[in-house]
Amino acid sequence: MEIVDWFILVSTLAFIVLYGVYKTRGRQTSEEYIKGGDARWWTVGLSVMATQASAITFLSTPGQAYTDGLEFVQFYFGLPIAIIIICVTFIPIYHKLKVYTAYEFLEKRFDLKTRSLASILFLIQRGLAAGITIYAPAIILSAVLDWELKYLNIIIGILVIIYTVSGGTKAVNVTQKQQMIVIMAGMVTAFILIVTQLPDNVTFDNALTMAGSADKMQILDFDFSLDDRYNVWSAIFGATFLMLSYFGTDQSQVQRYLSGKSVSQMRIGLLFNGLLKVPMQFFILMVGVLVFVFYQFNSTPLNFNPAAEKAVKESAYAGQYSRLESRHEEILEEKQRVQKKYATAISTSASEDIINYELALDYLRKQEDENRANARSLIEKADSGIETNDKDFVFIHFILNHLPKGLIGLLLAVILSAAMSSTASELNALSSTTAVDIYKRFSKTEDKDDDHYVNMSKWFTLIWGVIAIFFASFVSLFDNLIQLVNFLGSIFYGTILGIFLVAFYFKKIKGNAIFIAACISQVIVAACAILHEFVEGIEILPFLWLNPLGACLTIGIAFIISTITHKDMSKFEFQNS
Repeated sequence: MEIVDWFILVSTLAFIVLYGVYKTRGRQTSEEYIKGGDARWWTVGLSVMATQASAITFLSTPGQAYTDGLEFVQFYFGLPIAIIIICVTFIPIYHKLKVYTAYEFLEKRFDLKTRSLASILFLIQRGLAAGITIYAPAIILSAVLDWELKYLNIIIGILVIIYTVSGGTKAVNVTQKQQMIVIMAGMVTAFILIVTQLPDNVTFDNALTMAGSADKMQILDFDFSLDDRYNVWSAIFGATFLMLSYFGTDQSQVQRYLSGKSVSQMRIGLLFNGLLKVPMQFFILMVGVLVFVFYQFNSTPLNFNPAAEKAVKESAYAGQYSRLESRHEEILEEKQRVQKKYATAISTSASEDIINYELALDYLRKQEDENRANARSLIEKADSGIETNDKDFVFIHFILNHLPKGLIGLLLAVILSAAMSSTASELNALSSTTAVDIYKRFSKTEDKDDDHYVNMSKWFTLIWGVIAIFFASFVSLFDNLIQLVNFLGSIFYGTILGIFLVAFYFKKIKGNAIFIAACISQVIVAACAILHEFVEGIEILPFLWLNPLGACLTIGIAFIISTITHKDMSKFEFQNS
């Protein structure tokens, strides 16, 4: 980090914060503060996209591609399907009822307790996620820059709190446009620089060929397996339910398009996101694939997490780790030698040589993977609290070690901008839900004016910001950060979606039935998630399948309860008659 990097980083973040405060200065009504006013479709679309594109997206996704290739893009195949359903069904009803939150609709359709249940489930899930979106960039930047983690959590949280408290939903919307510009400019720059830093005889096409030989270019997987998290079937069924719940019932997203000027502006903005999200994720994954190709010609650490390497080198296992590092260097030198010959063979279309080199590289990669696995085992023995899975550190390692000065600051600004945009949306939604669905609904505030609710919303934003910072200080890494967010969402989203689907499509089911069904469903889904992920030897369902499970359980149980109740009522009425 040179002075120019610090200047770019600090000036970019300062501009976003000050711009958000400036654009939303002055007195606002509760409708302006919570709903955000009359936004155009491009503001809605970019805000929806920026809310989902957190720092986790730009840290974890390239690392996911580095390890597993492009198959993760299948996760987003359900998004366009979900967006179409939301545009047809959800948006017209939300707009017609002029709701501030999605959960207001549930009281109009069912009763207060169902609205409160959905609100509380959202607050739990999104409150945890807000901590993760702060923690994700903080833990990685603290490791690679040797900064104190607790201070990074506080800095990121305070920056977000300043303009979110100041301007509410409108501040979130206007700043997210600037953040998306910074984000996309940074990722395009990284893509171009990776390609230009490949060896002279490695063209972009040759790079893709090399990636394909290492099984990094496979996109579609039609094999049906519940053990496989990412295939076409889990995407179409599991991910569609997740996206339907996220974009249709999660207040952090609903609030983005509720700010639209009209139904058509909301729909176009949401469709804009649906059309661009899959190509954007594919592009970010492609950056990760190119980083993989780049590191076939350049040295890598035995483990990309600097904190993990530091821990093991200061332990009793330092000697064993040093021997593994020597072995790692030997494998890399041999791999780079073969890789250069392989690149020449591709350029000259020497088919027989290509096959031989691919076999040799495949053998060397297996040796490298085995050596890395041994290193992770030593790290875990040295310090069980250190994260050994280093997927999330791959891209930031490339940024800090291989980008020109100045661009390091830009890419760090991308990561922090993404963290701020998603966290701001979450705090804004948590505040709105707390103010509208809990405080206003349960407190005796008939004599309170509009300014009172604006001020309370600001206080709730501050409180949730502090809670998120506090949680960020204690959360730990999962297998991969982007999977952690989706895992947490999948525990709650299925049940919430089931409530809304019953509300929209099953008119005969009433409040008591859906409330009991949702409670039972949530307990079952949470139990399945915990058993599958944390109890060794028990495999039930991967997290993507928890979304359709929760929704179907909620609908099915509600239907059964409603049917039994209806029969009992009919019998009671018959006997009375």
